[in-house]
Amino acid sequence: MPELPEVEVVRRGLERWVAHRTVAAVEVLHPRAVRRHLAGADDFAHRLKGHRVGVPGRRGKYLWLPLEDSDQSVLAHLGMSGQLLVQPHTAADEKHLRVRVRFTDTRTSAAAAAGGTELRFVDQRTFGGLSLHDNTPDGLPDVIAHIARDPLDPLFDDEVFHRALRRKRTTIKRALLDQSLISGVGNIYADEALWRARIHYERPTETFTRPRSQLLLDHVRDVMNAALAVGGTSFDSLYVNVNGESGYFDRSLDAYGREGLPCRRCGTPVRRQPWMNRSSYFCPRCQRAPRASS
Repeated sequence: MPELPEVEVVRRGLERWVAHRTVAAVEVLHPRAVRRHLAGADDFAHRLKGHRVGVPGRRGKYLWLPLEDSDQSVLAHLGMSGQLLVQPHTAADEKHLRVRVRFTDTRTSAAAAAGGTELRFVDQRTFGGLSLHDNTPDGLPDVIAHIARDPLDPLFDDEVFHRALRRKRTTIKRALLDQSLISGVGNIYADEALWRARIHYERPTETFTRPRSQLLLDHVRDVMNAALAVGGTSFDSLYVNVNGESGYFDRSLDAYGREGLPCRRCGTPVRRQPWMNRSSYFCPRCQRAPRASS
């Protein structure tokens, strides 16, 4: 699943290529792509036509396109393979093209000069989708109002996070993946931040002091900003920006996916343990397992 850096890369691309453009027409090529819009594909297409798209928003892994002249937004759920691509009108359709959005303008770009650009939602596995929702007073689609702020949000409160972390009475990696506590952190960046902070993924949250909580938050931010700088993490062609380009933070990973390879800090082979139908990667020397309670 794409995590915060990958979704933010897409959001920035949409801000450049889609913001402040007016929808001319919407074509839904596969009904499953708008299944979360309960009124159906025709209603979805009709409701978007003629609206002007605002500056795309993001909270954690969730991305949306606000409609400037409406109190609604189009929420994009990328799922495992969803892509939002900006393509020239003349480009051949992708094999798994699900939704096409055309605009009334042509923009001042090389692609526009060749016939204009359009927004395409492509999804090989059809786990993702687009849907239209009412906004909260804060401008979020109402269905994600319960999602916590993410650590790159200027309004994220580190002290509130620390107190909530202590109250959770769980283990630290579970807490990092709890979207009601902190959003945007998934399996990859949790493992990377924990490695950087030298914290085992099963450490109980009630043992976290303020300095340790702050240390972990700092590393979460550092690793996400580092991933953002190189376009995110792409293990295959499914995770791309709006121009179809892959990120390459996978080359800089210190823990995730490095089972059996030497820890970059101490040389001990990195281990992988099954964890909640996923995997956790860690250094058994740098990230000591917590002692079992008696």
